[in-house]
Amino acid sequence: MQDPQDNASAPASAQALPDSVPTPTPVLNSVDENWARKTLADLAFANLKEQQSQRRWKLGMRLAWLLFLVFVMWQVFNLNSPASHTSFAHTALVTIQGEIGPETEASAQNIMTSMRTALEDPGSQALILLINSPGGSPVQAGLINDEVKRLRALHNKPIYAVVEESCASAAYYIAAAADQIYVDKASLVGSIGVLMDGFGFTGLMDKLGVERRLMTAGENKGFLDPFSPQTEPQRQHAQAMLNQIHTQFIDVVKKGRGERLKSSPELFSGLFWSGQQAVDLGLADSFGSVDGVAREVVKAPDVIDYTQRENVAERLVKRFGVAVGEGSMRAMRTLGAGLR
Repeated sequence: MQDPQDNASAPASAQALPDSVPTPTPVLNSVDENWARKTLADLAFANLKEQQSQRRWKLGMRLAWLLFLVFVMWQVFNLNSPASHTSFAHTALVTIQGEIGPETEASAQNIMTSMRTALEDPGSQALILLINSPGGSPVQAGLINDEVKRLRALHNKPIYAVVEESCASAAYYIAAAADQIYVDKASLVGSIGVLMDGFGFTGLMDKLGVERRLMTAGENKGFLDPFSPQTEPQRQHAQAMLNQIHTQFIDVVKKGRGERLKSSPELFSGLFWSGQQAVDLGLADSFGSVDGVAREVVKAPDVIDYTQRENVAERLVKRFGVAVGEGSMRAMRTLGAGLR
């Protein structure tokens, strides 16, 4: 038999242990738990603010485009329209400012439209052409000159020209059709001539060793090319053309001014004169301003401007159209490059 004391003396390690001991679960610190919740809330709030900002930006852009379109339409249909018909007696005004050409504000289309509107108004007693131009296209000037004579006969209203700084070349071509020409003593008037200018680089190309390769169908097709030599027959042809246009200019001035012109060998030489000299030569009639002519000659001191001008909306539309066109061309070039 086993001694009872043997059990008593058995080591403690030999006693039975439980099969598994549960692992204690970690408990989050209250401070860390609050920080995590606050961080999540801040992230959610920031995301919501960003979405709201994007929605406001899109809405603002749409509203801006809408206002822009409304502004353009208002400008085109209201501000660009000539002065409305008035019932009281007044002097009509059309301004010819800057270079005369097909793509300028002083184009024949703009000036003729303005003159027609002015003279069709039953309240207009006369039309003043306020001129401040160094000249430009003889074709555009000829069209305006013809229209001045036609409208004067059609409406039986006088048309006067008032010169500010200058009335030279093509500008005087127009003024010659007026009933009277008024200038300032220091105005520049005249320059009754025609020119064709350009450059020739053939000598420079020879020094640089550059060869010009120009192919034409027709021996004179490239005679205005600055990199090709000009032959004597070509020079004579150009000179004959200029002489013919000059003769047309002289005829217009003589018909418009008539016996008021003084005989002078330099009158049609292309020189220009001061306003005082122009009066002495018969190129102008007297000194005067717009207000003075309206008050003392027309006897209608109220002046209404009928000049058709390109307004802000039209300039914006043109620039926008150019930008869109350039963007389209770049996109097409990029697409073409990608397809190669």
